[in-house]
Amino acid sequence: MVNSSYIGRLAPSPTGLLHLGHARTFWIAQQRARAAEGRLFLRNDDLDRARCRPEFVTAMIEDLRWFGFAWEEPMITQSERIPLFRAALARLHAGGFIYPCACSRKDVQQAIAAPHEGAFNDEPLYPGTCRPENLPPDSRLRSPAAPAPGDGFNWRFRVPDGETLTFQDGHGGEQRATAGHDFGDFLVWRKDDVPSYQLASVVDDADLGITEVVRGADLIKSTFRQLLLFRALGFAIPAFCHCPLVTDEFGVRLAKRHDALALRTLREHGRKPAEIRSAW
Repeated sequence: MVNSSYIGRLAPSPTGLLHLGHARTFWIAQQRARAAEGRLFLRNDDLDRARCRPEFVTAMIEDLRWFGFAWEEPMITQSERIPLFRAALARLHAGGFIYPCACSRKDVQQAIAAPHEGAFNDEPLYPGTCRPENLPPDSRLRSPAAPAPGDGFNWRFRVPDGETLTFQDGHGGEQRATAGHDFGDFLVWRKDDVPSYQLASVVDDADLGITEVVRGADLIKSTFRQLLLFRALGFAIPAFCHCPLVTDEFGVRLAKRHDALALRTLREHGRKPAEIRSAW
């Protein structure tokens, strides 16, 4: 009997096999949901068309169940929710929050004289090349129509330069970053007609009524971007808890290339979930 308003989620991406880092973060998410006597959803983040594969979805579900995870059925699959994301994109455009961008990642990197330093350097700080006020008068980007499939544009969210954003993290306490300094205008829709992680995650979390997002500490900077999207779209903002990352013997955070630490590999070698969890 669910007697709590708490709703959490697990959000793996099927681009490879799940590893110990995923398991620990997801286990913390499940434990927090259980402690609150709440609900937990499984979201299949399968928007990366080039890397997501059906066999990884099957392995993901099998490995999660083997490890001891349980969630509300059915599983949510992001690629089946494109109309929701497109509706949110239209709202952002109508509100004047986004603009079209013709820059590639390489263009952005070449436009920056030096790498951006600091704690929030997960991607280059966008230099504002395609902001409307920086374009020549005859540019076709100055007065674009609403976003449409096949328009050939990336669409960026214009951050409020100089605004300091804060949130209270369930693990690390107060977090703060300044828009335009610690992070810049970010993608919400790609020119290959796929929503960005930032937009899809916010729309899904709002639609599912997620009350707390539990994920790895490498996504703290994403939270600041998502706070702006929650606000622009008028959605309730969930709580956030960012877990420390699991690292290998060299101190490098685990990635899906660490096959020896994949849940599937550990399972094949006879390791038991309870034994693995006891080390935490």
